[in-house]
Amino acid sequence: MKEDRILLSHGSGGKLSFNLIKKLFLSNFNNPYLERLDDGAVLDIEGLKLAYTSDSYTVDPLFFKGGNIGELAVYGTVNDLAMCGATPLYLSCSFIIEEGFSLSLLRKIVSSMREASKIAKVDIVTGDTKVVNKGAADKIFINTSGMGTIKEGINISGSNAKVGDVVIINGPIGSHGIAVLSEREGLKFETEMRSDTAPLSSLVADMLKVSKDIHVLRDPTRGGLSTTLNEIALSSKVDVEINEGDIPIQEAVRAACEILGYDPLYLANEGKLVAFIPSQIAPNMLKKMKENKYGKESKVIGRVVKKSEGKVYLNTTIGGKRIVDMLTGEQLPRIC
Repeated sequence: MKEDRILLSHGSGGKLSFNLIKKLFLSNFNNPYLERLDDGAVLDIEGLKLAYTSDSYTVDPLFFKGGNIGELAVYGTVNDLAMCGATPLYLSCSFIIEEGFSLSLLRKIVSSMREASKIAKVDIVTGDTKVVNKGAADKIFINTSGMGTIKEGINISGSNAKVGDVVIINGPIGSHGIAVLSEREGLKFETEMRSDTAPLSSLVADMLKVSKDIHVLRDPTRGGLSTTLNEIALSSKVDVEINEGDIPIQEAVRAACEILGYDPLYLANEGKLVAFIPSQIAPNMLKKMKENKYGKESKVIGRVVKKSEGKVYLNTTIGGKRIVDMLTGEQLPRIC
């Protein structure tokens, strides 16, 4: 840690975040549930298999095209449970609110959370509210926890990727990152940039109807697709190859990245999942995913090629191959 201080980069979801979690939090709190470093903990309580997760949300601006901090808090927590293969059931919600914050904005945020919980079919059953002095927080922070049930036979973890698995993504990447950035900076593009914020529990439920033999599910939020794939590769000790030409990216997002100098592989997403599944079930899985409104643009983007210490390679459109690392530094602050 530079000069023994926390940097914004430590919250980016990239390499510094990963090292902070591994070297500080995991080393102090280590237990069999936490050491998997998945999106949630999978608990067995008297024969009942549960998924439990917690998250905090801070985004600037609070409202953006396609969503707001309230929807983000509900859907993000629901998605973390779904990535464990769980059926989300209950959420908690706590607010840290800066003195002087607009009550009408708070009403809009709470209302959007109510609607989002209905869409995701979860109940917000408990919570807390704290108001801090002006300047002690940046407008509003939302903390959530979530709980869901997992059916027998489901064992999904970032450490379960196997050689021969194909890698599937459910649609174009980078929309959330560019939508938030354009709203924050007042950037105007010919095509309106909208966040992909969405609940993915129904999509995962449909996938599990095809087969319970899904090895890995992760949502590539902070740090983007590249960082998520690297985390899986390291956890599973495998090499992953992805094909640049197969990765879906909206042309408007691609153009914005070219103008602004961003790499879409590192942009945040909020309605996307990455799945590692056996190649033999991929055709039926893709067909089922495309029948769900959140998976219509699903594609195979790569595969697991061998056991190793964990590297991700990109086969480029010009015939080359390069290593794709985790996000280094801070690309887009205050994104989720």
